[in-house]
Amino acid sequence: MNAVWRTSVLGLLISITILVSESSCMNGNQTSQNGSFPESEVNTTLFVQMGAKALLCCPALPMTKTILILWVITPRGQPPCRIIYRAETKHINETNCTDRRITWASTSDQRPDLQIDAVALDHDGLYSCDIATPTGNFLRSHDLHVLVPPAVTLFPGENRAAVCEAIAGKPAAQIFWTPDGDHITKKESHSNGTVTVRSTYHWEQNNVSVVFCFVSHPTGNQTLSIELNQVTGVTITLRSLLTILYVKLSLLVIILLILGFAFFQKNNYFRK
Repeated sequence: MNAVWRTSVLGLLISITILVSESSCMNGNQTSQNGSFPESEVNTTLFVQMGAKALLCCPALPMTKTILILWVITPRGQPPCRIIYRAETKHINETNCTDRRITWASTSDQRPDLQIDAVALDHDGLYSCDIATPTGNFLRSHDLHVLVPPAVTLFPGENRAAVCEAIAGKPAAQIFWTPDGDHITKKESHSNGTVTVRSTYHWEQNNVSVVFCFVSHPTGNQTLSIELNQVTGVTITLRSLLTILYVKLSLLVIILLILGFAFFQKNNYFRK
């Protein structure tokens, strides 16, 4: 068994990048069209949106040619989990595996692939399937990146400004504005790996009536707009309230002065 496990087979190293909302095996469990074995090693970068289903595939080999299957699951920043399946005894041995959300796609003797029904942030990491056969070893690795769509908002700021936010996205979203103007963009990283992007945009031109905020993210793009009178409405309303309050206070002071003067004159009249 050790001799078979350590056998080295020369093959082509293929790197594939897949962006999907729900992952699937590229070649299923079939061999190539000419009946030969697939490449000895395939590396796949897999982007899956949070909450979607992920299928983590082994090399495309018939189960009849499989002696042993080794899955190594390494979430980022966590110790690895190892799952070993021996075809001869149909025995499964697990080491340091506690995440029960990761299961076999079918029974282990029929299909060697694993699946995650609903991908979460802590599933971000490396997944590799190593299959030992009488002719050598075949490896397929997945670098799984979990995508989180940001919550996007656009609201008025002060002094002819608008604020566009892409909250808790992974990776960080990009924010663009039109028409052109001065803007300040800041990023805030969170402990779970998500990032909030906040962009504050200022306009000096008085001829701008509507502005647009474009948020770009691998899970989808969003466009929001806001009218300029909404941006300045807060200031206008506040000034109006202050003006009304000032006028009312002035009238109250004048009335009090008139009443005070009349009362003073009345008292002098009765004294005389």
